[in-house]
Amino acid sequence: MRLRTRLTAWYAGVFLIAGIALIGLNYFLLAEWLRPATSGVAVARALPVETMDALLVTQLPEDTMVVSGEQIESDVLGRLLWQSGIALVVAGILAVWLGWVVAGRVLAPLHEITTTAHRLEAERLDQRIELEGPPDELKELADTFDGMLDRLASSFDSQKRFVANASHELRTPLAVQRTLIEVALTAPDATDEIRRLGAHLLDTNERSEKLIDGLLLLARSDRGLAARELVWLDEVIDDEVESCAALAASKEVSFEVSVRPYLVEGDPVLLAQLVGNLLRNAVLYNKPGGTVTVRLDRELVVTNTGPTVPAEAVPGLFEPFRRLRDRTGTAGSGLGLSIVRSVAKAHQGSAKARPNGGGGLVVQVNLPETGVRQPS
Repeated sequence: MRLRTRLTAWYAGVFLIAGIALIGLNYFLLAEWLRPATSGVAVARALPVETMDALLVTQLPEDTMVVSGEQIESDVLGRLLWQSGIALVVAGILAVWLGWVVAGRVLAPLHEITTTAHRLEAERLDQRIELEGPPDELKELADTFDGMLDRLASSFDSQKRFVANASHELRTPLAVQRTLIEVALTAPDATDEIRRLGAHLLDTNERSEKLIDGLLLLARSDRGLAARELVWLDEVIDDEVESCAALAASKEVSFEVSVRPYLVEGDPVLLAQLVGNLLRNAVLYNKPGGTVTVRLDRELVVTNTGPTVPAEAVPGLFEPFRRLRDRTGTAGSGLGLSIVRSVAKAHQGSAKARPNGGGGLVVQVNLPETGVRQPS
Protein backbone atom coordinates (compact mmCIF):
# COMPACT_ATOMS: atom_id res chain seq x y z
CA MET A 1 0.00 0.00 0.00
CA ARG A 2 1.42 3.37 -1.03
CA LEU A 3 2.02 6.11 1.52
CA ARG A 4 -0.70 8.33 0.06
CA THR A 5 -3.24 5.54 0.42
CA ARG A 6 -2.15 4.87 4.00
CA LEU A 7 -2.39 8.56 4.90
CA THR A 8 -5.87 8.74 3.36
CA ALA A 9 -6.92 5.68 5.35
CA TRP A 10 -5.56 7.27 8.53
CA TYR A 11 -7.35 10.56 7.87
CA ALA A 12 -10.65 8.83 7.09
CA GLY A 13 -10.26 6.42 10.01
CA VAL A 14 -9.65 9.21 12.52
CA PHE A 15 -12.64 11.11 11.13
CA LEU A 16 -14.91 8.08 11.38
CA ILE A 17 -13.79 7.35 14.94
CA ALA A 18 -14.48 10.98 15.89
CA GLY A 19 -17.87 10.85 14.12
CA ILE A 20 -18.89 7.64 15.88
CA ALA A 21 -17.82 9.12 19.21
CA LEU A 22 -19.85 12.27 18.50
CA ILE A 23 -22.95 10.25 17.59
CA GLY A 24 -22.58 8.19 20.75
CA LEU A 25 -22.25 11.33 22.87
CA ASN A 26 -25.36 12.88 21.25
CA TYR A 27 -27.27 9.66 21.75
CA PHE A 28 -26.33 9.53 25.43
CA LEU A 29 -27.19 13.21 26.08
CA LEU A 30 -30.50 13.01 24.24
CA ALA A 31 -31.46 9.83 26.05
CA GLU A 32 -30.68 11.47 29.39
CA TRP A 33 -32.85 14.45 28.43
CA LEU A 34 -35.81 12.41 27.14
CA ARG A 35 -36.00 9.98 30.04
CA PRO A 36 -37.46 12.40 32.68
CA ALA A 37 -39.41 14.39 30.10
CA THR A 38 -41.40 11.36 28.84
CA SER A 39 -41.82 9.53 32.14
CA GLY A 40 -45.55 8.56 32.67
CA VAL A 41 -46.76 10.54 29.63
CA ALA A 42 -49.23 9.18 26.99
CA VAL A 43 -49.51 10.82 23.59
CA ALA A 44 -51.13 10.04 20.28
CA ARG A 45 -49.00 7.99 17.87
CA ALA A 46 -50.34 9.89 14.89
CA LEU A 47 -49.22 13.26 16.17
CA PRO A 48 -45.77 14.53 15.21
CA VAL A 49 -42.95 14.38 17.70
CA GLU A 50 -42.40 18.14 17.43
CA THR A 51 -45.63 18.71 19.40
CA MET A 52 -44.43 16.61 22.32
CA ASP A 53 -44.14 19.59 24.68
CA ALA A 54 -47.70 20.60 23.91
CA LEU A 55 -48.93 17.05 24.38
CA LEU A 56 -47.49 16.96 27.86
CA VAL A 57 -50.23 19.41 28.97
CA THR A 58 -53.04 18.37 26.58
CA GLN A 59 -55.95 16.18 27.60
CA LEU A 60 -56.51 13.56 24.84
CA PRO A 61 -59.96 12.11 24.02
CA GLU A 62 -60.73 8.69 25.43
CA ASP A 63 -60.91 7.01 21.98
CA THR A 64 -57.38 8.17 20.98
CA MET A 65 -54.74 5.40 20.66
CA VAL A 66 -51.92 6.28 22.99
CA VAL A 67 -48.35 5.17 23.47
CA SER A 68 -46.05 5.34 26.44
CA GLY A 69 -43.20 7.75 27.05
CA GLU A 70 -40.74 4.86 26.66
CA GLN A 71 -42.01 4.33 23.09
CA ILE A 72 -41.49 8.00 22.30
CA GLU A 73 -37.99 7.82 23.64
CA SER A 74 -37.27 4.72 21.56
CA ASP A 75 -38.64 6.28 18.36
CA VAL A 76 -36.69 9.51 18.79
CA LEU A 77 -33.44 7.76 19.57
CA GLY A 78 -33.91 5.30 16.69
CA ARG A 79 -34.49 8.14 14.25
CA LEU A 80 -31.42 9.89 15.63
CA LEU A 81 -29.29 6.77 15.05
CA TRP A 82 -30.23 6.04 11.45
CA GLN A 83 -30.19 9.68 10.38
CA SER A 84 -26.80 10.15 12.04
CA GLY A 85 -25.58 6.94 10.36
CA ILE A 86 -26.53 8.24 6.93
CA ALA A 87 -24.87 11.56 7.66
CA LEU A 88 -21.76 9.74 8.88
CA VAL A 89 -21.52 7.67 5.69
CA VAL A 90 -21.84 10.75 3.48
CA ALA A 91 -19.33 12.66 5.59
CA GLY A 92 -17.01 9.61 5.55
CA ILE A 93 -16.99 9.53 1.73
CA LEU A 94 -16.25 13.25 1.71
CA ALA A 95 -13.49 12.70 4.28
CA VAL A 96 -11.86 10.01 2.12
CA TRP A 97 -11.84 12.33 -0.89
CA LEU A 98 -10.49 15.27 1.11
CA GLY A 99 -7.93 13.01 2.77
CA TRP A 100 -6.72 11.84 -0.65
CA VAL A 101 -6.38 15.44 -1.87
CA VAL A 102 -4.63 16.63 1.30
CA ALA A 103 -2.27 13.62 1.31
CA GLY A 104 -1.36 14.36 -2.31
CA ARG A 105 -0.50 17.95 -1.48
CA VAL A 106 1.52 16.91 1.56
CA LEU A 107 3.47 14.29 -0.42
CA ALA A 108 4.04 16.44 -3.52
CA PRO A 109 7.54 17.52 -2.38
CA LEU A 110 8.45 13.89 -1.77
CA HIS A 111 7.36 13.01 -5.31
CA GLU A 112 9.58 15.81 -6.60
CA ILE A 113 12.51 14.44 -4.62
CA THR A 114 11.86 10.92 -5.95
CA THR A 115 11.57 12.14 -9.55
CA THR A 116 14.89 13.97 -9.25
CA ALA A 117 16.56 10.89 -7.76
CA HIS A 118 15.33 8.76 -10.68
CA ARG A 119 16.91 11.17 -13.17
CA LEU A 120 20.27 11.00 -11.46
CA GLU A 121 23.16 8.83 -12.54
CA ALA A 122 26.80 8.67 -11.58
CA GLU A 123 27.58 10.28 -14.93
CA ARG A 124 24.88 12.95 -14.61
CA LEU A 125 24.61 14.69 -11.27
CA ASP A 126 23.48 18.10 -12.51
CA GLN A 127 19.85 17.71 -11.38
CA ARG A 128 18.73 19.54 -8.23
CA ILE A 129 15.40 19.69 -6.40
CA GLU A 130 15.49 23.37 -5.34
CA LEU A 131 12.22 22.98 -3.46
CA GLU A 132 10.26 26.18 -2.90
CA GLY A 133 8.26 26.73 0.27
CA PRO A 134 8.45 27.47 3.98
CA PRO A 135 11.42 26.17 5.98
CA ASP A 136 9.71 23.00 7.19
CA GLU A 137 10.90 19.38 7.44
CA LEU A 138 10.37 18.66 3.72
CA LYS A 139 12.28 21.79 2.70
CA GLU A 140 15.10 20.74 5.01
CA LEU A 141 15.11 17.24 3.47
CA ALA A 142 15.24 18.63 -0.08
CA ASP A 143 18.07 21.05 0.80
CA THR A 144 20.01 18.23 2.45
CA PHE A 145 19.54 16.10 -0.67
CA ASP A 146 20.78 18.96 -2.89
CA GLY A 147 23.83 19.42 -0.67
CA MET A 148 24.62 15.71 -0.89
CA LEU A 149 24.38 15.88 -4.70
CA ASP A 150 26.79 18.83 -4.76
CA ARG A 151 29.33 16.83 -2.78
CA LEU A 152 28.86 13.73 -4.93
CA ALA A 153 29.22 15.70 -8.15
CA SER A 154 32.41 17.30 -6.90
CA SER A 155 33.79 13.91 -5.88
CA PHE A 156 32.97 12.27 -9.23
CA ASP A 157 34.43 15.17 -11.18
CA SER A 158 37.65 15.03 -9.16
CA GLN A 159 37.93 11.30 -9.75
CA LYS A 160 37.39 11.62 -13.50
CA ARG A 161 39.88 14.47 -13.77
CA PHE A 162 42.44 12.42 -11.87
CA VAL A 163 42.03 9.45 -14.24
CA ALA A 164 42.30 11.68 -17.31
CA ASN A 165 45.31 13.61 -16.02
CA ALA A 166 47.09 10.48 -14.84
CA SER A 167 46.49 8.80 -18.19
CA HIS A 168 47.90 11.78 -20.06
CA GLU A 169 50.96 11.91 -17.81
CA LEU A 170 51.65 8.20 -18.29
CA ARG A 171 51.56 8.34 -22.08
CA THR A 172 54.77 10.40 -22.30
CA PRO A 173 57.09 7.99 -20.44
CA LEU A 174 55.57 5.05 -22.33
CA ALA A 175 56.35 6.75 -25.64
CA VAL A 176 59.92 7.40 -24.46
CA GLN A 177 60.31 3.76 -23.40
CA ARG A 178 59.05 2.51 -26.76
CA THR A 179 61.53 4.74 -28.61
CA LEU A 180 64.45 3.57 -26.47
CA ILE A 181 63.53 -0.09 -27.00
CA GLU A 182 63.22 0.36 -30.75
CA VAL A 183 66.63 2.11 -30.87
CA ALA A 184 68.20 -0.71 -28.85
CA LEU A 185 66.76 -3.33 -31.19
CA THR A 186 68.19 -1.61 -34.27
CA ALA A 187 71.72 -1.47 -32.81
CA PRO A 188 74.24 -3.49 -34.86
CA ASP A 189 75.62 -5.26 -31.81
CA ALA A 190 72.18 -6.37 -30.46
CA THR A 191 72.20 -10.10 -29.67
CA ASP A 192 69.32 -12.50 -30.26
CA GLU A 193 68.56 -12.54 -26.54
CA ILE A 194 68.36 -8.76 -26.48
CA ARG A 195 66.08 -8.82 -29.51
CA ARG A 196 63.74 -11.35 -27.84
CA LEU A 197 63.71 -9.26 -24.67
CA GLY A 198 63.09 -6.11 -26.69
CA ALA A 199 60.18 -7.72 -28.54
CA HIS A 200 58.64 -8.74 -25.21
CA LEU A 201 59.12 -5.22 -23.82
CA LEU A 202 57.54 -3.69 -26.92
CA ASP A 203 54.54 -5.99 -26.52
CA THR A 204 54.23 -5.00 -22.85
CA ASN A 205 54.59 -1.35 -23.78
CA GLU A 206 51.87 -1.66 -26.40
CA ARG A 207 49.51 -3.26 -23.89
CA SER A 208 50.21 -0.42 -21.45
CA GLU A 209 49.47 2.18 -24.13
CA LYS A 210 46.20 0.44 -24.95
CA LEU A 211 45.33 0.45 -21.27
CA ILE A 212 46.04 4.18 -21.02
CA ASP A 213 43.97 4.86 -24.15
CA GLY A 214 41.13 2.81 -22.67
CA LEU A 215 41.26 4.76 -19.41
CA LEU A 216 41.18 8.04 -21.32
CA LEU A 217 38.21 6.89 -23.37
CA LEU A 218 36.42 5.63 -20.25
CA ALA A 219 36.99 8.96 -18.50
CA ARG A 220 35.72 10.82 -21.56
CA SER A 221 32.53 8.78 -21.86
CA ASP A 222 31.91 9.00 -18.10
CA ARG A 223 31.86 12.79 -18.35
CA GLY A 224 28.95 12.58 -20.80
CA LEU A 225 28.60 14.10 -24.24
CA ALA A 226 29.63 17.69 -24.79
CA ALA A 227 28.08 17.74 -28.28
CA ARG A 228 25.82 15.46 -30.31
CA GLU A 229 25.31 14.80 -33.99
CA LEU A 230 23.29 12.37 -36.07
CA VAL A 231 25.15 9.11 -36.69
CA TRP A 232 24.07 6.15 -38.83
CA LEU A 233 24.88 3.23 -36.56
CA ASP A 234 24.62 0.67 -39.38
CA GLU A 235 27.40 2.48 -41.28
CA VAL A 236 29.56 2.51 -38.16
CA ILE A 237 29.06 -1.25 -37.85
CA ASP A 238 30.07 -1.83 -41.46
CA ASP A 239 33.24 0.23 -41.01
CA GLU A 240 34.23 -1.56 -37.80
CA VAL A 241 33.59 -4.99 -39.29
CA GLU A 242 35.91 -4.08 -42.15
CA SER A 243 38.59 -2.83 -39.74
CA CYS A 244 38.38 -6.09 -37.74
CA ALA A 245 38.60 -8.29 -40.84
CA ALA A 246 42.37 -8.87 -40.54
CA LEU A 247 42.12 -9.76 -36.84
CA ALA A 248 39.22 -12.13 -37.56
CA ALA A 249 41.16 -13.81 -40.36
CA SER A 250 44.16 -14.38 -38.08
CA LYS A 251 41.87 -15.99 -35.49
CA GLU A 252 39.96 -17.99 -38.17
CA VAL A 253 36.71 -16.28 -37.17
CA SER A 254 33.99 -15.26 -39.62
CA PHE A 255 31.39 -12.47 -39.40
CA GLU A 256 27.65 -12.74 -40.02
CA VAL A 257 26.18 -9.25 -40.28
CA SER A 258 22.52 -8.25 -40.60
CA VAL A 259 21.75 -4.56 -40.08
CA ARG A 260 19.14 -2.03 -41.09
CA PRO A 261 19.37 1.77 -41.31
CA TYR A 262 19.50 2.98 -37.71
CA LEU A 263 19.99 6.65 -36.88
CA VAL A 264 21.13 7.73 -33.41
CA GLU A 265 22.20 11.03 -31.92
CA GLY A 266 25.58 11.08 -30.22
CA ASP A 267 29.35 11.13 -30.57
CA PRO A 268 30.57 9.23 -33.66
CA VAL A 269 34.02 8.52 -32.12
CA LEU A 270 32.54 7.01 -28.97
CA LEU A 271 29.97 5.01 -30.94
CA ALA A 272 32.72 3.63 -33.18
CA GLN A 273 34.69 2.66 -30.07
CA LEU A 274 31.60 0.93 -28.62
CA VAL A 275 31.06 -1.16 -31.77
CA GLY A 276 34.79 -1.82 -32.21
CA ASN A 277 35.18 -3.06 -28.64
CA LEU A 278 32.24 -5.41 -29.04
CA LEU A 279 33.60 -6.86 -32.28
CA ARG A 280 37.19 -7.20 -31.09
CA ASN A 281 36.09 -8.88 -27.86
CA ALA A 282 33.88 -11.25 -29.83
CA VAL A 283 36.84 -12.17 -32.05
CA LEU A 284 39.53 -12.39 -29.36
CA TYR A 285 37.42 -14.53 -27.03
CA ASN A 286 36.31 -16.93 -29.75
CA LYS A 287 37.51 -20.28 -31.00
CA PRO A 288 39.12 -21.22 -34.34
CA GLY A 289 36.40 -21.68 -36.91
CA GLY A 290 33.93 -19.73 -34.75
CA THR A 291 31.57 -16.98 -35.82
CA VAL A 292 30.60 -13.50 -34.71
CA THR A 293 26.98 -12.62 -35.41
CA VAL A 294 26.02 -8.95 -35.57
CA ARG A 295 22.32 -8.01 -35.63
CA LEU A 296 20.90 -4.48 -35.66
CA ASP A 297 17.15 -4.08 -35.57
CA ARG A 298 15.59 -2.63 -32.44
CA GLU A 299 18.92 -3.02 -30.66
CA LEU A 300 22.48 -4.01 -31.42
CA VAL A 301 23.19 -7.66 -30.61
CA VAL A 302 26.68 -9.17 -30.94
CA THR A 303 27.02 -12.93 -30.40
CA ASN A 304 30.16 -15.06 -30.51
CA THR A 305 30.85 -18.79 -30.23
CA GLY A 306 33.65 -18.74 -27.71
CA PRO A 307 34.16 -20.78 -24.57
CA THR A 308 31.34 -21.34 -22.09
CA VAL A 309 30.65 -18.34 -19.86
CA PRO A 310 29.16 -19.00 -16.39
CA ALA A 311 25.96 -17.00 -15.86
CA GLU A 312 27.14 -15.76 -12.45
CA ALA A 313 30.30 -14.30 -14.02
CA VAL A 314 28.50 -12.19 -16.64
CA PRO A 315 27.69 -9.09 -14.50
CA GLY A 316 31.35 -8.77 -13.49
CA LEU A 317 32.47 -8.58 -17.12
CA PHE A 318 31.23 -4.97 -17.28
CA GLU A 319 33.52 -3.98 -14.41
CA PRO A 320 36.96 -2.53 -15.29
CA PHE A 321 39.82 -5.05 -15.47
CA ARG A 322 37.52 -8.06 -15.11
CA ARG A 323 38.16 -11.01 -17.44
CA LEU A 324 37.28 -14.67 -17.48
CA ARG A 325 40.84 -15.55 -18.45
CA ASP A 326 43.97 -14.82 -16.50
CA ARG A 327 45.40 -11.39 -17.22
CA THR A 328 48.81 -12.67 -18.20
CA GLY A 329 49.05 -13.24 -21.90
CA THR A 330 45.67 -11.75 -22.83
CA ALA A 331 45.45 -9.26 -25.65
CA GLY A 332 42.78 -7.10 -24.06
CA SER A 333 43.08 -4.46 -21.38
CA GLY A 334 40.04 -5.52 -19.40
CA LEU A 335 38.20 -2.29 -20.24
CA GLY A 336 36.33 -3.36 -23.38
CA LEU A 337 32.87 -4.01 -21.94
CA SER A 338 33.32 -1.28 -19.32
CA ILE A 339 33.74 1.21 -22.16
CA VAL A 340 30.74 -0.30 -23.98
CA ARG A 341 28.50 0.23 -20.96
CA SER A 342 29.87 3.72 -20.27
CA VAL A 343 29.37 4.87 -23.87
CA ALA A 344 25.86 3.39 -23.96
CA LYS A 345 24.93 5.25 -20.78
CA ALA A 346 26.36 8.47 -22.17
CA HIS A 347 23.90 8.05 -25.07
CA GLN A 348 20.94 7.36 -22.70
CA GLY A 349 21.15 3.68 -23.59
CA SER A 350 22.04 0.46 -21.82
CA ALA A 351 24.20 -2.63 -22.26
CA LYS A 352 23.64 -6.11 -20.92
CA ALA A 353 24.94 -9.60 -21.62
CA ARG A 354 24.01 -13.24 -21.18
CA PRO A 355 25.70 -16.57 -21.91
CA ASN A 356 25.22 -17.95 -25.39
CA GLY A 357 23.82 -21.45 -25.55
CA GLY A 358 26.67 -23.79 -26.48
CA GLY A 359 29.38 -21.30 -25.53
CA GLY A 360 30.22 -17.68 -25.99
CA LEU A 361 28.47 -14.48 -25.02
CA VAL A 362 25.50 -12.45 -26.25
CA VAL A 363 25.85 -8.70 -25.69
CA GLN A 364 22.80 -6.49 -26.23
CA VAL A 365 23.16 -2.72 -26.55
CA ASN A 366 20.09 -0.52 -26.63
CA LEU A 367 20.57 2.96 -28.06
CA PRO A 368 17.63 5.36 -28.55
CA GLU A 369 16.77 5.69 -32.23
CA THR A 370 15.80 9.10 -33.57
CA GLY A 371 12.59 9.63 -35.51
CA VAL A 372 14.46 10.68 -38.67
CA ARG A 373 14.45 8.13 -41.48
CA GLN A 374 16.99 7.68 -44.21
CA PRO A 375 15.81 9.24 -47.48
CA SER A 376 14.95 6.78 -50.22
